[in-house]
Amino acid sequence: MAIEIKAPAFPESVADGELAVWHKAEGESVQRDELLVEIETDKVVMEVVAPESGVLTSILVPAGSTILSEAVLAELEPGEVASAPPAQAVSAEVELPPMGPAVRKLIDENNIDPAVLNGSGKGGRIVKEDVLAYLSAQQDRVEASAPVAPSATQAHSLPVEPQGVTSERIEKRVPMTRMRARIAERLLDATQQTAMLTTFNEVNMAPLMQLRSRYKDEFEKTHNGTRLGFMGFFVRACCEALKRFPEVNASIDGNDVVYHGYQDIGVAVSTDDGLVVPVLRDADFMSVADVEAAIRDLGLKARDKKLTIEEMTGGTFTVSNGGVFGSLLSTPILNPPQTAILGMHTIQERPIALNGEVVIQPMMYLALSYDHRLIDGKTAVQFLVAVKGLIEDPARILLQL
Repeated sequence: MAIEIKAPAFPESVADGELAVWHKAEGESVQRDELLVEIETDKVVMEVVAPESGVLTSILVPAGSTILSEAVLAELEPGEVASAPPAQAVSAEVELPPMGPAVRKLIDENNIDPAVLNGSGKGGRIVKEDVLAYLSAQQDRVEASAPVAPSATQAHSLPVEPQGVTSERIEKRVPMTRMRARIAERLLDATQQTAMLTTFNEVNMAPLMQLRSRYKDEFEKTHNGTRLGFMGFFVRACCEALKRFPEVNASIDGNDVVYHGYQDIGVAVSTDDGLVVPVLRDADFMSVADVEAAIRDLGLKARDKKLTIEEMTGGTFTVSNGGVFGSLLSTPILNPPQTAILGMHTIQERPIALNGEVVIQPMMYLALSYDHRLIDGKTAVQFLVAVKGLIEDPARILLQL
């Protein structure tokens, strides 16, 4: 009896999804737990695997279709599947580099063999920039092979012929992925529906860098390979500051202000398909080691598209670190219904006045964007000063001073 292959049950916050790509064709044999299809929602990419070994007898929903929760996608006839001999399997099956559905779609549209692409992403993952670089290189070769105009000396002895245009101005129209479109919609809503303002400060990273340099090896050994970074300290500093300024940890719901008695910190993570914000639940009860381990695990899940909707839902405050990409200064956009977001930036040595002397110190600009409807400028500035004070004297974080 055929088994129905269904889409996962979507939570209430997700209305529908888009069937991104089928990894198996009709009539193809599949093994239990083998990936069949990817579904892209406005928050995460979901994978549907085979519940049993057998043959995929029919595909009912083609790629690109919009589907609802628990929609029937295909039918599978269960049964034992004979595995191919080792030699045959090697010759018939080519292992492709990892890539996201949007990148795979771009490759298919341009009839590119993925084997010729060099993945610059983590673990050899092919990203959009790799595909565009390949297309640009192909165009350069076309232009390089175009006829070259004769030299000035040759021109006197050759008949003059009208010259045609040999270069092309290539344009490509690619529809946004559902996740990218949803990100664009939320960012636009944030700028149009909030009274967003940003205040800035700078923090001397020397004390924290010295602490990290002194204890990083011992920290990694003690905490089972978890590396000592800066995010753990910034998340802890934000938790302490949020307790002092509860408006920054609050959200607006219609005409009501919702004050949260807990700190669920969203950490912005960049992926091939866009920015996602997994949430550290009850971050105020987490140690620096707990935060670092959780961020590492969530980052790996984001890279491998394993984040669940529950891991990305909620959050009372967000921390975004554009400094890892070299950003010196920016104004981060709010993540509604949250009313504030902290932007970290790259560490740069600059001359500053310290104890009456000009010295070179590793400095980082901090930016706090906030919703002025709820948070006054004074509160925003005091919150940022509190974070600055905790980072410049990290012992205060541990002692909760």
